[in-house]
Amino acid sequence: MTIRRTWWAWGFLAAPLLAYGLAVVWPALYSFAHGFTDWRAVGGGEFVGLDQFRRMAADPSFGRALKNTLLWTVVGVAVPTVVGLALALALGRVTRFAKLIKSFFFLPLALSLVVVGQVWFWIYRPEDGLLNLVLEAAGLGSWGQAWLSDPGTALWAVMVAWGWQQVSLAMVIFLAGLTAVPRELTEAAHMDGAGAWDRLRAVVLPALRPSFVVVISLSLINALKSFDIVYVMTGGGPFRQTETLAVLAYRVSFKTYDFGYGSAVSIVLFVVSIVIIGAFFAWNAWKDRHV
Repeated sequence: MTIRRTWWAWGFLAAPLLAYGLAVVWPALYSFAHGFTDWRAVGGGEFVGLDQFRRMAADPSFGRALKNTLLWTVVGVAVPTVVGLALALALGRVTRFAKLIKSFFFLPLALSLVVVGQVWFWIYRPEDGLLNLVLEAAGLGSWGQAWLSDPGTALWAVMVAWGWQQVSLAMVIFLAGLTAVPRELTEAAHMDGAGAWDRLRAVVLPALRPSFVVVISLSLINALKSFDIVYVMTGGGPFRQTETLAVLAYRVSFKTYDFGYGSAVSIVLFVVSIVIIGAFFAWNAWKDRHV
């Protein structure tokens, strides 16, 4: 009976595993192999070893994209975690119209990043964008500018748009986590004279540790693979100041048809992602053993 169940299980898994292998694993291995070639649009390319990676070391576009990716990762983890937790704690106290208010804050999560990018693209428009109109109405018209065309503000502007959605995801996860915080512990701490901050630090935050792990993990993954919202809002400009590694790999592969170099950039992005995410999970496992 056990053998029969095993064969049935593998029979049901065969189709999705085959589809996953053809759609994900094979293209990934194919791209990995071409990272060590000089493959362009015409011809299969020749094996060049580590030449593409040496080329990266002298490529200012790669250095800028790597810096932007790491900055995006730091901001993309810190902002959703802090703001999402603050919103969850605030909304957890709401009693009147609670479902309506929570749905309002949840709304960005229902939108794709392409739609989010388009919405914020119109908000940032220099002539008739909502942000500049609000600043002008508040008497701060001198602060208005072309947010996505200024190299000094473009990357941060895109991060704000991306964070607007990611904060919603973190908020939902923290709200779910708050329901698991034992009310008896918070009430006991309150009766012992603990203030709001002490209850938060000693009771609520330790109970939310699983939620923190989920939020940080998802934020890391989403930040490292950020492409769609950057491409929609700026295309990597101005002057490639908003390019991440994912956008750089796309540009060199499908605009200059330098597929070998684009594959090499993708390999670096993969390695960076594995190192950062692996380090986080290793640290989390170490914390579990020493708590």
